[in-house]
Formats: sequence, structure tokens, C-alpha cells
Amino acid sequence: MQVNNPKFYISAVSKKQYPTNGMPEIVLAGKSNVGKSSFINTLINRKSLARTSSEPGKTRQINFYDIDSKFYFVDLPGYGYSKMSKKEQENVGKFIEEYLFTRKNISVIILILDIRHKPTQNDIIMYEYIKSTNLPFVILLNKADKIAITKVDSALKERKNDLGLLNENITILPFSSERKIYNDAIWKEIEKYI
Repeated sequence: MQVNNPKFYISAVSKKQYPTNGMPEIVLAGKSNVGKSSFINTLINRKSLARTSSEPGKTRQINFYDIDSKFYFVDLPGYGYSKMSKKEQENVGKFIEEYLFTRKNISVIILILDIRHKPTQNDIIMYEYIKSTNLPFVILLNKADKIAITKVDSALKERKNDLGLLNENITILPFSSERKIYNDAIWKEIEKYI
């Protein structure tokens, strides 16, 4: 997909701030620093529309990015960042839950995990949580450039096994913001939902 005019739309912490124009929303979930912002920048071929940081826990609102007035990428705050206070974690958790369970514009949720590592306990909780929304979802295994290209398929199978999905019909795709070779397959998947 060719993206011409992507723009940051709003950082929201409550539903009264959500966009009201009814465009489809492609939601990105994942732990802090797994690469949600880099995913957005890579797919739209921009260096810094979505702010990236080497410091985890930077995103504490729900960020909406307007992609050519066709749909939004919605970047949820990352989970599992221990330096956030208990109170902050609770507040962030509440508005994420409210968003996922009440928002009618969500077309698909993309859960981003690290291809190199077994899913953490928090990853598994988020996966189960996403399943419980009954919304369509895709699992994206990021940082595929950190392993040899010849090992990507076996890593996909390992992560699928870790999540107990070997016999499930759930889409799992590799991704890398360094190697752009996976972008077309990801766009094809996203286009099914917009």
C-alpha cells in the first residue's frame, strides 16, 4: 500500500477524546519497547511520525495516527514496564480495557512479540485478553533481522508452539524495521480489515 499523507491525530486517555469519524482502527498491542512505533514508521515509510524511544514505557496514552484518511493505526501503551507506578499501571490498564471492550471501530488487533524470545507472562496475559475481546487479531513477530533469515520459519513455529497455536488458524507473521522484505505480506493482511 502506498501511503501519501499520514499524520499524528491525537493522544487520548479517555473515550471523549477518541476520533468520531468512524474510520477503521488497526490496533497495536505489545510490551514496552517491542517496536510498535517502529512498526508504524516502517510501514508508512517515515522516519519519525510515531515517536520511538530506547527508554521503555514512553507511550502512556492511546495514540491515533491518521493514515491517508482511510484508517487509523492505534498505538496502545506498552505493558510490563516496571518503573511505572502501580497507580499509573492501573490507570493505563483501565483505559486500554475500556478502549478494547467498548470501541466499535476496531477492525483488527495486532499483537507484537519479539521473535527471539518465548512470550513473557505479560505477553500471554495480553494474548488471552485479546482473544477474550472476540475481535480479529494477528500476531506479529518483530525483530526478525536479529536472527538469520534461514531461522525465521522455525522461530515462527517455536513461538506458535509457545502460545499453544500449532493447530490454530491464527495468522502469525515475521516483521523487521530493518529488513523491509516482510512489509508486503503485512499490508496484504491489514488490507483485509480496512
